[in-house]
Amino acid sequence: MSTLPVPRLDKEADPSEKAFTPRETVSELDRYIVGQTQAKRAVAVALRNRWRRRRVPEELRDEIAPKNIILIGSTGVGKTEIARRLAKLAQAPFVKVEASKFTEVGYVGRDVDSMIRDLVEISVQMVREEEKERVRVQAETVAEERLLDILLPRPPYEQAATEDEDSHDRSRERLRKMLRDGKLDGRDIEIEAEEKNFPMMQVFSNSGMEEMGLNLQDMMGQVMGGHRKTRQRRVPVPEAREIFTQEEAAKLIDQDHVNKEALRRAENTGIVFLDEIDKIARREGGGQGPDVSREGVQRDILPVVEGSTVTTKYGIVKTDHILFIAAGAFHVSKVSDLIPELQGRFPIRVELDSLGEEELLRILVEPQNSLPIQYRALLATEGVTLDFTDDGLAELARVAAEANLKAENIGARRLHTVFERLLDDISFHAPERSGATVTVDAPFVREALRDTLQSEDLARYIL
Repeated sequence: MSTLPVPRLDKEADPSEKAFTPRETVSELDRYIVGQTQAKRAVAVALRNRWRRRRVPEELRDEIAPKNIILIGSTGVGKTEIARRLAKLAQAPFVKVEASKFTEVGYVGRDVDSMIRDLVEISVQMVREEEKERVRVQAETVAEERLLDILLPRPPYEQAATEDEDSHDRSRERLRKMLRDGKLDGRDIEIEAEEKNFPMMQVFSNSGMEEMGLNLQDMMGQVMGGHRKTRQRRVPVPEAREIFTQEEAAKLIDQDHVNKEALRRAENTGIVFLDEIDKIARREGGGQGPDVSREGVQRDILPVVEGSTVTTKYGIVKTDHILFIAAGAFHVSKVSDLIPELQGRFPIRVELDSLGEEELLRILVEPQNSLPIQYRALLATEGVTLDFTDDGLAELARVAAEANLKAENIGARRLHTVFERLLDDISFHAPERSGATVTVDAPFVREALRDTLQSEDLARYIL
């Protein structure tokens, strides 16, 4: 009986990469998202598999394809938040697109390749910011010298007397100390700052022509003098220092290296969140009109998901190892209504749980950025203290759950509606109530929402 060979580990894998175990990933997601354990486990394993793939031998690495995921659940249960937090945790390029915005090849509208171009653009921005941060100390040093040249200009010609030179140097050092101590922060100065002034031109393009439109704008901007144009501005010293620092950092970074690294990250760690994929599924029994167009969009998405090359202004991108996470409510249609080829490219399907009263209460209590914490911080800026009691939060969860049952179920988003209605009067009069303390308990909630809850028709439209 033959056994499969065990591949050796690739010793040249980048040791600086962030490597979260699936358990650590789920734990991090638990800080922001309540419940949905199966969905968290699925994305955690998918993230870890990407780390594993980059550590297998190179000859096997290209054969390991990502296991794309479909998240099935009604609106407001956490589909988008799971994908967004995952990308932030992995420090990976992430783009969210809506499948319903795409059109079939041959029709005016966005083509499916645009989501990969958007992903690369975000990746370039990420790498550029990292490179600017890496050279920031050096850039700040040069920026400080530019500021001192403006605050204390050098003599227009060389002074013969050594004493004058020494005096100028001493004055410059005293000014440098004042600048570093913040004693010049209230002063405005005239600076000459770079300005990108591209011509007001928009290319309305058909499918596949968007990238040409972008390149044409760049080219016309240079021809018409838009590149590296400068103008005089009067700004405070701290703002001038930041402007000079950004300019000097941009000069110090290698843009070719930025583009190359951005393309590598997009190809190997990029995540595309394809929302509302159920909107392009063919309805059961459909076969004409809009259903044909929906199927055409699916067939356009298929080669991007299964692996193709997309041309961007930064270079060619291969989509073979980009992770695609699709999501949809699938109320009217089913996953099986997608074309079989596309279904096969999303082997992992996870159904997210609906949110009841208990889950809504946990959403108000457990996350570190929960709604009570947000509203407490907002009103604290006006000097108003909000004190949420346990029974008050329980009543809010009950009202939101009841509203979801009577009207359309919008999940956790119902809490935002309830909170806005609850705190409407307090938010309006907050500037006049500085120093006041408002206790939000169950009687307060019932009183504030009494008129709305008594009228079922009113509750349906307001809550």
